[in-house]
Amino acid sequence: MLLQKREIKAAVLAMLIAVGLCVHSNRAHAAEAQELVVAGGCFWCVEADFEKVPGVIGAVSGFTGGKTANPTYRQVSKGNTGHFEAVKITFDPDKVTRSSLLNLFFRSVDPTDAKGQFCDRGASYRTAIFVSDTAEKDAAEAVKASAEKALGQEIVTPILPLNTFYAADSGHQDYYKSTALVITRFGPRTKAKAYKLYRKACGRDARVRALWGGDAPFAGQS
Repeated sequence: MLLQKREIKAAVLAMLIAVGLCVHSNRAHAAEAQELVVAGGCFWCVEADFEKVPGVIGAVSGFTGGKTANPTYRQVSKGNTGHFEAVKITFDPDKVTRSSLLNLFFRSVDPTDAKGQFCDRGASYRTAIFVSDTAEKDAAEAVKASAEKALGQEIVTPILPLNTFYAADSGHQDYYKSTALVITRFGPRTKAKAYKLYRKACGRDARVRALWGGDAPFAGQS
């Protein structure tokens, strides 16, 4: 009986060690994930584009760059908060690099427009890249210089210090694939359908294709 109890204790201990190693492994993997925050006009579109990229773990729509704490979508849309519509992209650097994502970003927007993006005008719809340290700033500046050379036009997208990022409410997350209904000028539509109608009407893909040609990675994929 004593031997049996010892065997049971040994088995339980081995199981706890295995579980601990698994948890440690998962935590170590999570710690390797990195974040990139960019503003590219309508955050639904940026989120939809980058969640398709291999190596991207997820993307969250939100606001940053301003001084208003916990802003609402309505507040930012009205202006005076200083915030950009932005997206926080979480990625696995072993599968996709920050520089690769920045290259995709420049080629998914109109970085020559300082007053908004496509049909969306105003300060909250401007493009920007947000950085947390010197290494991120250097990487962003290098990619910006390369993109400007490739485009042959001045790129006005600023590289700004990252402050607090505020996630938008749940109704604005994963808008491009939501089956929830909304009222549009065409009548009730799912958010996913409304998003496609909006993106086409706003001329996003057409303008990006006109700028970047075959280098536009997401044009026509929505």
